[in-house]
Amino acid sequence: MQVERVKKYLLRLQDKLCSTLEMTDGSGRFKQDLWQRETGGGGRTRVLEQGDVFEQAGVNFSHVFGKRLPPSATAARPELEGRDFQAMGLSLVIHPRNPYVPTSHANVRFFIANKSAEQKLEAEPIWWFGGGYDLTPYYPNLDDIIHWHQTIKASCQPFGEDVYPRYKQWCDEYFYLKHRNETRGVGGLFFDDLNEWGFERCFEFMQTVGNSYLPAYLPIVERRKQMEYTNRERGFQLYRRGRYVEFNLVYDRGTLFGLQSGGRTESILMSLPPTVNWRYNYQPETGSAEAELNQYLKPRDWLTSETRPEQD
Repeated sequence: MQVERVKKYLLRLQDKLCSTLEMTDGSGRFKQDLWQRETGGGGRTRVLEQGDVFEQAGVNFSHVFGKRLPPSATAARPELEGRDFQAMGLSLVIHPRNPYVPTSHANVRFFIANKSAEQKLEAEPIWWFGGGYDLTPYYPNLDDIIHWHQTIKASCQPFGEDVYPRYKQWCDEYFYLKHRNETRGVGGLFFDDLNEWGFERCFEFMQTVGNSYLPAYLPIVERRKQMEYTNRERGFQLYRRGRYVEFNLVYDRGTLFGLQSGGRTESILMSLPPTVNWRYNYQPETGSAEAELNQYLKPRDWLTSETRPEQD
């Protein structure tokens, strides 16, 4: 029953996200792939390509199960070794066409690990929720970032004063490229292994996170999607997209879990941008708009004026 309730919500959320993003884009439409996983489960992948606003947007639902969790899931939780599992979630990655519109990512997920037939001792199922969303601008605007974090904070407020600062810090730490010594963007919200509030409260929080993504992101898209840009801004966007690829292929737990658990490769890698450039030892011109981005790629309290970067 718990699994079916979560699944029903995630499928409804996917429908809402796709229909709203199509309206925002104006011309692009999502194509759908239904797929089955050989060892159990499947999913519903939807991808919009070459829209007016979104160069690529993917919104995936998956529900997979198996007899043994992959190493990415048991590395920090050895007590799960040998259990069978169900994992379901919705993940979204948007790569806009206009360099002044930030890339964004969101996901919400539910895991449940049961005692396997091989285990002799009785054991209760172990379940948890996870998810969050983050923002990756190329030409940051403080008003956008403040709106983003204010929306996140407001959504967390009913669950406790400590929830937003705790999960914001977790996001800053998780979406960090150690080899570049920079954050992937301006942060957001990240949580995992959530079960201490009981199922109903945890499920409510996951839904709140899922439902708050569009109010956090779409006003930014609407403000920036008509801004004029040149090949210079476009080139910088493609270069910075390389950082997104580096994080997803080197650090991202969801990518590792999907590949290690035999998930559908096309669906897992739809998070990668359609076009990207790498430049050897690129350094933006001192004082340029491109150089300004570096001021934003470090953890900070975006809702306290004293800690914000200066912006003309």
